[in-house]
Amino acid sequence: MWDYSEKVREHFFNPRNSGPLENANGIGDVGSIKCGDALRLMLKVQPETGIIEDAHFQTFGCGSAIASSSALTEIIKGKTVDEALLVSNQDIADYLDGLPPEKMHCSVMGREALQAAVANYRGEAWSDEHEEGDLVCKCFAIDAVMIEQTIRGNGLKTMQDVTNYTKAGGGCSACHEKIEDILIAVNGRLYSNEAKANPSLKSTPAPSASPVKPKLTNYQRIRKIEDTLEAIRPMLQRDHGDVALVEVDGKKIYVALSGACQGCSMEAATLAGVQQKLIEALGELVQVLPVGAMANH
Repeated sequence: MWDYSEKVREHFFNPRNSGPLENANGIGDVGSIKCGDALRLMLKVQPETGIIEDAHFQTFGCGSAIASSSALTEIIKGKTVDEALLVSNQDIADYLDGLPPEKMHCSVMGREALQAAVANYRGEAWSDEHEEGDLVCKCFAIDAVMIEQTIRGNGLKTMQDVTNYTKAGGGCSACHEKIEDILIAVNGRLYSNEAKANPSLKSTPAPSASPVKPKLTNYQRIRKIEDTLEAIRPMLQRDHGDVALVEVDGKKIYVALSGACQGCSMEAATLAGVQQKLIEALGELVQVLPVGAMANH
């Protein structure tokens, strides 16, 4: 569903440094299986020099998560822990010749795992637990600090950017207002800092808000969903699969996968790809679910 680089495919089908690492003295665990992504990064650091002699990973996630984890281990081997901490999520994506925007959160997860592993090696406390009031996205357990740091570090501007890089806001949408507030606060500060450094910017009017798209009627919305699925079907049919709309229940869109897509090991990735196409077409965040999930609601 996404345009992956050859290097992403290479690291997915032939990941480097996958599996347990004996005598690891730095271990970082991030994410959770219930949220769809989990990563363990293991380091073997030479105590006298602080050089990372070896790095392995174990991950539960999509092909991009595997490729990003594989790339990260290759990047940091031979670096000191201080040098490794300078590696950004963008460095991981660049090493792979780019990641689809919808998969940038995989590189962000790798960056977090590295911070956790180095903290563990140094005997420091590191936790992705959240104090009451700090948690913004309950669906994916993403806090305000992570969202703010990711916005600032990657120059994010939109809600969709934040979802692509952190997954925050990609579930029930209850956190969208809080994420918008963080976007405005961070980008407002960034603009203010640029203006101080370059006085000519102070006379530049702030960009006007983009016009709000008229809300679709229920009929128009369902037709848009059907048209989007029709555009996707030929790609699936080429691989002997298919997809059909079953039910629309607010933000939840239930579909039936058939042929080679049904029960395939990449079923979750296919549903995620369909979901992204529908988000783009509808201009709203929706959740695409297999028809079997209807029994649980």
